Amino acid sequence: MQQNNSVTEFILLGLTQDPMKKKMIFVIFFILYMGTMIGNLLIIVTIKFSRTLGSPMYFFLFYLSLADSCISTSTAPRLIVDSLSAKRIITYNECMTQVFALHFFGCMEIYVLILMAADRYVPICKPLRYPTIMRQQVCTILIVLAWIGSFIHSIAQIILALKLPFCGPNLIDHYCCDLQPLLELACMDTYMINLLLVSNSGVICSSSFVILMISYIVILHSLRNHSAEGRKKALSTCTSHIIVVVLFFVPCIFIYTCPPTTFPMDKMVAVFYTIGTPFLNPLIYTLRNAEVKNAMRKLWHIKITTESKR
Repeated sequence: MQQNNSVTEFILLGLTQDPMKKKMIFVIFFILYMGTMIGNLLIIVTIKFSRTLGSPMYFFLFYLSLADSCISTSTAPRLIVDSLSAKRIITYNECMTQVFALHFFGCMEIYVLILMAADRYVPICKPLRYPTIMRQQVCTILIVLAWIGSFIHSIAQIILALKLPFCGPNLIDHYCCDLQPLLELACMDTYMINLLLVSNSGVICSSSFVILMISYIVILHSLRNHSAEGRKKALSTCTSHIIVVVLFFVPCIFIYTCPPTTFPMDKMVAVFYTIGTPFLNPLIYTLRNAEVKNAMRKLWHIKITTESKR
């Protein structure tokens, strides 16, 4: 991985240099990360073992929670540890691995959100064909294709990153490794690399967001023909999905369609979609979803009862 480089390690400047703020960062992000992992793992376990959550929506929610857990794990632990560390060093290989993981699980989340939108579109706009279109085999194939698509996207990002020669400063003005802050350190003209970055990550984020918004507009428009109870249930589900889509895509579009210059606000925006959104998703999907809450109560009540009988 270290071809054409005199730099073998980088120093992450993190979110701040202030010692007091670093301690605050440690506490805040430790709580956020623990909440993210507990919330998403709770959803994963509940969907895996609950007999009432077998619909395609919960099949896709399972993988959304998995992607949330992984994307947060790719950045949050290092941010938490570095907030108390004097030397925030990351090796070149570790940096490239983090770039791959960040884009792999981020892209996976994008594809899963699209699949969840499709799962909402079909029963509302084509209800008679829903059992045929969204049967289990089709959902499994779609998820496999999402994994493959995410892998191809991540490989493309790594290829771009490996083309960057680093021969000077090794201070990354960020809390994690990503292509945008790395472009600032490369000792070459990065115009074409940045153009490829925008045409890859930027286009994926922007086009996916537009597609999702159009699909939800069509869904909401189609609800006029449904009963009051059907509209209420569909609106509740769609509202949750729209909130998640906006929270994830707006920061992504901001980061990957801007020039390769890191501003203080960029780091906070990146924190929002790599750590903030994975923390909020379980709250959004459980607090607004009676089926998930009831399944959690039943599942954990059974487990507690079983343990007490032993």
